[in-house]
Amino acid sequence: MKTILFHQHGGPEVLEYTDFPSPQPAPGEILVRLRAASLNRLDLWVRAGWPGIKLQYPHIPGADGAGEVAELGEGVNGWEIGEPVAINANLGCGECAECLRGNDNRCARWQLLGETRRGTYAEFVSVPARQLFRLPPGFDFRVAAAAGLIFLTAWHSLTRRAALSAGETVVVVGASGGVNTASIQIAKFLGARVIVIGSDEEKLSLAKSLGADELINRQQTPEWHKAVFTLTEKRGAEVIVDNVGVTYPLSLRAAAKGGRIVTVGNTGGPLVEIDNRFVFSKHLSLLGSTMGTLADYHEVMRLVTAGRLRPALDRSFPLREARAAQERLARGQQLGKITLEI
Repeated sequence: MKTILFHQHGGPEVLEYTDFPSPQPAPGEILVRLRAASLNRLDLWVRAGWPGIKLQYPHIPGADGAGEVAELGEGVNGWEIGEPVAINANLGCGECAECLRGNDNRCARWQLLGETRRGTYAEFVSVPARQLFRLPPGFDFRVAAAAGLIFLTAWHSLTRRAALSAGETVVVVGASGGVNTASIQIAKFLGARVIVIGSDEEKLSLAKSLGADELINRQQTPEWHKAVFTLTEKRGAEVIVDNVGVTYPLSLRAAAKGGRIVTVGNTGGPLVEIDNRFVFSKHLSLLGSTMGTLADYHEVMRLVTAGRLRPALDRSFPLREARAAQERLARGQQLGKITLEI
């Protein structure tokens, strides 16, 4: 099969477009002929590497993908060859106590496609049958691939962790990243008011098109927490989505009493500053969240395929140009999800 892989960590130059043996489905797995993959910032981090990372080399990046059932592994029933499917990249073992409770994103042997296991920058990938979502006939593979990880992550963080309710105000720190664009749409779907903090007018325009109620340009308003207080009649926001990290000092100030700050990442770096006086005096909760459960994935993908939620799409690149696609992502030029056509 044709694939993108790397033998060592480094910059985009380590990515190779080459031939590699197609995987064979293990018992309980389905081989998928991929038609589209979607980029995530995770792809850049895995390629660059970090201390202690352990991969099977050569490694194939990519978490998100969609395509067609190509082959059924032993013991798999209820699927037909050629059926269109999307892939849930969050891999639980299905056997540990957390998986049996339905918390597979807390699995004792948790894996992530494209990180701990070879991923979707390829013509074929094999995954456990439970990881697949059956797509309606004719549904756009590009949309399905782009939706997976970001909508799963945003849905779990807002509905399960932050317990967002209709009528509450949500601040989303960042206007154009994948999880943030999904969070804007999900918050509006749940009946919340959405305030978005962005770095330029183009990205804020994207946020507006996705349903954001209020926009704050952080270049023009560096102390944006004050603008949040003005917009909320000095109450603050009940929920803050902050996946940057270095913005915590302002997020703590922008939160309402009893507010929840939810985070799924740290694009600004792993070390953050927390003024604990805000935490205890305002009764704040800082909530971490990673991916989501199988139930979350099916719930949110049903909304995507019904047209209730839709990923913002940036450029599409052919698989062989994955290096250029990653370079675009690294420069932060994208407005929505970058995808690969396979």
